[in-house]
Amino acid sequence: MSKPREQGLTMIIDKGLGPAETRDILHVGGQYIDFWKLGFGTSALYPPEMLAEKVQLIRSSGIEVYPGGTFMEVAILQEKLDEYLYLAQNTGFTAVEVSDGTIDLPGEIRERAITRAAEIGLRVLTEVGKKEQGMPAPVADLAALVRKDLQYGAYRVILEGRESGVNVGLYDENGRLIRDEFEELLSLIDDPRALIWEAPLKDQQRDLIIRFGPDVNLGNIPPREVLALEALRVGLRADTLQTTLNRRAAG
Repeated sequence: MSKPREQGLTMIIDKGLGPAETRDILHVGGQYIDFWKLGFGTSALYPPEMLAEKVQLIRSSGIEVYPGGTFMEVAILQEKLDEYLYLAQNTGFTAVEVSDGTIDLPGEIRERAITRAAEIGLRVLTEVGKKEQGMPAPVADLAALVRKDLQYGAYRVILEGRESGVNVGLYDENGRLIRDEFEELLSLIDDPRALIWEAPLKDQQRDLIIRFGPDVNLGNIPPREVLALEALRVGLRADTLQTTLNRRAAG
């Protein structure tokens, strides 16, 4: 499916690629990437000229680019939300992530962050779920937060999976989906197409593609695995070949 896509979105996590590596990833797999996240607070650590060059390079390939949610969490702790949003916009970012993976974020501030970012023309992704191990939120609370975020104007809501995909969110200590909680969440969500599932591991990607089809939205994909994920989506790997053939035969 050609860009801009509304479904089958792929979000990659960039933990510090330089300009040459960025160009290589764009040249090889840019057509399969929809969102490019500069992970955590790494955006603040680039030389300003390099950051501006990198952001523009990514945008020129028709990809939304945004800083990781931890960066906004720091700004909120410092009571500098508006300054952060304008800085992101002036740097050339096209989107922002609103999350509370590390901090406690009051509902009114979360709502303000979403609506304010949308008002100044930034596309808003939100994230639900905590990053710390052993701090699972009740599934009903996650579902309620998803509904509120979408109501306030979020474009998509990300399900926390970190860059490891292990023992966090809806994943157990082996990186497998916790099926009961997974199905409970789906039963409480009006439209799962509004979700982006952080799924950095191949088995997670495979399971979600088999469950929802190739147009499932997936995030925290390592940049060098973009083509490998696309191969899973279209049945060009053994993991999803039979499923793809069966789907086409049934359709």
